[in-house]
Order: sequence, then C-alpha cells, then structure tokens
Amino acid sequence: MPAPAIAPAPAGPTARRARVLLSPWARLALLVVLLVSAAAAVLIVEPQRVLAGGWPPRLSGGAAVVLFGVTYGLCTAALVPRPVLNLAAGALFGAQFGLPAAVAGTVLGAGIAFGLGRLLGRDALRPVLRARWLAAADRQLSRHGFRSMLVVRLFPGVPFAAVNYCAAVSRLRWPPFLLATGIGCIPNTAAYVVAGSQASAPASPPFLIAMGFIALTGLAALVVAWRKRARRSVR
Repeated sequence: MPAPAIAPAPAGPTARRARVLLSPWARLALLVVLLVSAAAAVLIVEPQRVLAGGWPPRLSGGAAVVLFGVTYGLCTAALVPRPVLNLAAGALFGAQFGLPAAVAGTVLGAGIAFGLGRLLGRDALRPVLRARWLAAADRQLSRHGFRSMLVVRLFPGVPFAAVNYCAAVSRLRWPPFLLATGIGCIPNTAAYVVAGSQASAPASPPFLIAMGFIALTGLAALVVAWRKRARRSVR
C-alpha cells in the first residue's frame, strides 16, 4: 500500500515576505525608486558641472581617461544628459582621448541601464507587450537586434535612457545591444567631443564643422519624426 502523500508545510511569514519582495512588481518599484533617486541626485549635485569645470590636477594620463569613462558611464546611467558629458570629454582630454572615453562611458552606461531594466523591470513589463505596436517593436528587436539598435543609436534625438530600458524589456541579447551602441554612438559623440575640444576657438574650422554636423543631424531627425507623425495622422 503506497504511503500517503505528505502535504507541503505552509509557508511562514518570512517566506511570504521574501516572495513579495522578489515579485516582478516589487522589483519594478525598486527600479522606479532608483531612477527617481538618481534623477534627484543629478539635480542636486549636478555632476556634469563638476566634470565640465575641470578634472583633479593630480589625475592625468591614461588613469584619468579611464576614470572619466567610468564616471561618464555612471552619470549616464543616472540620467545625466550625454551631450554635456561629451562636451566635457572634449574639453578635458581633447578629441584624441576624449572620444574613446566618451564612447566607453556610453557603452558602460547603456550596459548598466540594460542590466537594471532586465533584472528589475522585464518580468513586470513583458505583459504590456500585448499591445500591437509594442509587440511589433519587440519582434523587430528580437529578430534584427543589432541592425535595429544601430539605426536607433545613429538617429539623433532618440532618448538614450528610454532606448536602454525599452531594449531591456525585449528579447534583445547583450552582445548586439552593446556592439550596436558602441558603433552607433560614434558619429554624434565625436561631433560633441570635437566641439568641446575647440570650445575656446569657436571660429575654428573643426568647431564649425562639428556644430554644423550636430545641427544637420538634429534637423534630419526632426524631419523624419514629422514625416512619421504625418503618416500616422493620414492613417
């Protein structure tokens, strides 16, 4: 005669609290708290002013560039505007070293945001993808991740942080996300870094070329956005 099945013991209060704290919506709430706290810290501390105002004189060479790249990544993850950081990179290190530091910081900041979004927000937000256009965007990122992310990074005016967290909710894998971010951010980042490196000579050809590139790409972004909006209104 088989032994009677033993019913599982009821979960204690500690286990129930652990399940609540680790639930998808609790993790999403933690992500929101982190983002709001980061935004508040940026408004209070204004780290971009510290970076733009100068670098500690005792730090120089490769160590300073690496430290700036790490600081750039953390500031980007904390929602500091990238154009300000790019200008600071050019002003502090010139185009030769400022561009690698800014690109590395961009990839680092994107990776931090992508990881936080995937760890804390993905499970709660995936059900929202039932909407048709969200599901279409998810399929696009899942099937053509590198190409789609590269286009988004090359397209100026798209909010950097929003792209990171939207990509985290999708099925996009880490390698194409980081690689497309690193490659796609180079043109616009280079323009700001060159402008920052030549800020003391606003009449110089490099400064004028960099500002012209920024203006033209921004205008192109506005035209494309306007045309897409016009198409939606016709439909």
